[in-house]
Amino acid sequence: MNYLMVGSIMGLIVVVLGAFGAHGLKEILSEYEKSIYNKAVLYQMFHTIAILLVGVLNKIDSSLELFIPGFCFFIGIIIFSGSLFIIAITGIKSFGMITPLGGLFFIFGWITLMLKTI
Repeated sequence: MNYLMVGSIMGLIVVVLGAFGAHGLKEILSEYEKSIYNKAVLYQMFHTIAILLVGVLNKIDSSLELFIPGFCFFIGIIIFSGSLFIIAITGIKSFGMITPLGGLFFIFGWITLMLKTI
């Protein structure tokens, strides 16, 4: 997987979502919903940078085999940030049941990145 491309796309998406939240939703969301939305943006940005890091490391040393950490960061963004975006916008709190699964993908991504780069 081309993690530089994936990271670039995720970066584009997070900037658009951040701007949409700050401008398009500022009068619609409650303070609590804004805090959830902002947490989704924050974690997506952190892990987009992690995906880009994986892409750069793969370019430097392709023998590191960093598919798993990059994939975990990507899936973590989809599940963690995605569920928070849905909760903030729709108010359907039952999506919160899957949010921790996304967090586990983030954790596993960081652990596997650490183990692959030792």
